[in-house]
Amino acid sequence: MKRILVCLMVVLLTGTLSFAIEAEDVKLPLTMKSGNTDLVLNGQGIRTKKIVVVTIKAYVGGLYLKNKSSNAQEIINADEPMALKLFIASNLISSKVMTDATNEGFEKATNGNTAPIRSEIDKMLEIFADKIKPEDVYDLVYVPGSGMEIYKNGKKSATVAGLEFKKALFGIWLGDNCVLESLKQGMLGL
Repeated sequence: MKRILVCLMVVLLTGTLSFAIEAEDVKLPLTMKSGNTDLVLNGQGIRTKKIVVVTIKAYVGGLYLKNKSSNAQEIINADEPMALKLFIASNLISSKVMTDATNEGFEKATNGNTAPIRSEIDKMLEIFADKIKPEDVYDLVYVPGSGMEIYKNGKKSATVAGLEFKKALFGIWLGDNCVLESLKQGMLGL
């Protein structure tokens, strides 16, 4: 009987500890919501950025889907609930750095054709106007029929409509010209 109780306690403790995945000292939750839909953590990775001769860990990113997938193009094109979570890990990430990097990401994701979604991009970039500091968390949550709901530290900052905008946004991390191949692979769970 004592052995059964010990085993049961181990199972219960292990189960309660599986609430998050840790990447670079950042614990990403295993689930989150898109509207009324539960999403699961598909994968995560670290965005590194070389500044002069030093490589910094800019943020930890996680991809959340209804069902796990490693098919980047299907994820980008899907008109279904999904989300990205970005946890800022460096004090070198400023509003200007994040705005410039996101603009560059959209340029790459659209092969330089940002004109059709420029107003949507500009609306999204407004969320980076406030000071960015380590441990800030951005949730980029796609809700079909509504658009990208953008949260900073749990507070909704904007909703940006349009499936084409969503495709370009997810293309920043998952597209053929993504910001960092190792981050893409991590988010795809590869």
